[in-house]
Amino acid sequence: MALTFKDYKYERPDLDKISSEVDDLLNDFKTKTTAEEQGKVIDELNKHFNHLSTMSTLAYIRASIDTKDAFYDKERDFFDEYGPAIQEIDHKYYEAISSSPYKEALEERYGKQLFALAENAIKGFDPKVKSLLQKENRLDSEYSKLLASAEIEFDGKVLNLSEFGPYAQHTDRDMRKGATEAVQGFMGKHLEKIDQIFDDLVKTRHEIARELGYKDFVELGYIRMNRIDYDRDMVENFRRQVAEHVVPLVTELKERQRKRIGLSELKSYDESFDFITGNATPKGGTEEILKNGEKMYRELSPETDEFYTFMRERDLFDVEAKKGKEGGGYCTFIPEHASPFIFSNFNGTLDDVTVLTHEAGHAFQSYMSRGFEVPEYQFPTLEAAEIHSMSMEYFTYPWMELFFKEDTDKFKFTHMADNISFLPYGVAIDEFQHIVYENPELTPEERRQEWKKLEDKYLPHRDYDGIEPLSSGSFWHRQGHVFGVPFYYIDYTLAQVCALQFWKRANEDFGAAWADYVELCKLGGSLPFNALARSANLTSPFDDGCLESVVGEVKDYLNSIDDKAL
Repeated sequence: MALTFKDYKYERPDLDKISSEVDDLLNDFKTKTTAEEQGKVIDELNKHFNHLSTMSTLAYIRASIDTKDAFYDKERDFFDEYGPAIQEIDHKYYEAISSSPYKEALEERYGKQLFALAENAIKGFDPKVKSLLQKENRLDSEYSKLLASAEIEFDGKVLNLSEFGPYAQHTDRDMRKGATEAVQGFMGKHLEKIDQIFDDLVKTRHEIARELGYKDFVELGYIRMNRIDYDRDMVENFRRQVAEHVVPLVTELKERQRKRIGLSELKSYDESFDFITGNATPKGGTEEILKNGEKMYRELSPETDEFYTFMRERDLFDVEAKKGKEGGGYCTFIPEHASPFIFSNFNGTLDDVTVLTHEAGHAFQSYMSRGFEVPEYQFPTLEAAEIHSMSMEYFTYPWMELFFKEDTDKFKFTHMADNISFLPYGVAIDEFQHIVYENPELTPEERRQEWKKLEDKYLPHRDYDGIEPLSSGSFWHRQGHVFGVPFYYIDYTLAQVCALQFWKRANEDFGAAWADYVELCKLGGSLPFNALARSANLTSPFDDGCLESVVGEVKDYLNSIDDKAL
């Protein structure tokens, strides 16, 4: 019988021992006189890196499942503290392979992408910033723990932030508004603390960038995010196109929504409420959703059937919202067990199904590329990784009736409208981060003012109805990416444009689109973003006309639906 997740053994790695063994191997690497001999040393080194990654991932998963688990909380702190030491081990390895006299032959064997990633890792780290990196990790964990600590009294219950999801979609407007006020009561109470954590993060990151010789953290942020085949000018041009082509469509959709739900004015707390008869909701609890997932993935393809069976047999899902559990959802990979893992917070809304299909997209990709001998290729860079997750949401459309039954058409309309409406918000978060890190001296108050200007530009329909601290520009305080993974957000918008191309192609020829998707998953992270997109016969979102054409398709689709009748 297969080991299940609870049997995956964790032990704190002996970093001194591993560091010494890596040093010995690197010294051995330098004495080798052929690429083949050096390759054997690289393979040995990868075993050490996979072990470290396995242990840190197990600690992270188990600490996020239960933030009150003292043992794993301590282990997560250990990796926060020693993450920079692990980065230093990686750094030595990347320097060694980058300066190998047999680099060309090694590129033949392992692919050029490994060496491009190595170059970025070298540019993004120096042992002299270790203590600053430790501080950055501690601040990020402090933010996550603060939000996970929420215990808010509402509707006769004590709720964490994830458990408020269903109230945002409640048919009773007073309930929606009351839930928003309750959450914002918590956020307002901690406003100064969250502002302070972020201020410390910005200043710490700026200091790291300056220490490493960069003008500002934006330069370093792009290096950390491994933006290998595009730059900030291309990103700026993409944001401009979103403002031009997508914002007007989203404004139209919000007006349609206002009329559809019979309001004189649409407020921010109404935005997740799509139909007067109530939003589409999954018909069944957590176990039923996971069970329906079995049927869906069995019928979708032999590959998805094998993958999903693997996940279920090994209990590689933790998807129910629980007290003390960290918010959000993610997929990660445990190398020594060749296992993806899916973490989420199901709350009875349609998000339960989209999170399942989204995170399963990541997990399926990592399952299909688990045979790579290069650990760096297990996942692609983040914007490419999001293509797999977002596209899986569309490829599973034919099975949505399993989950939503009579609400299936409602679900599809909401899903598509939400996805296109996300693009302006996604680029607003990206532009906000550029402003913040180009101007690290801004005060918390000034940062919130900058956010308000971006809302005017990208989200002109948004009206907070005077609810504080939202009206003062604090909406981004709930966006964990801004705190934990700076510049990780434009990625979702770029991937969405690729995923929408898969949606269009699946409508025309499902088999051919799916075959390209599976091949894309098998490539893992062996190529940079634009190259991966083109390998799957997709147009790069940076190509002029790509966004406009995708938006046109979506507009026609949404206009073909009589949403008032749903």
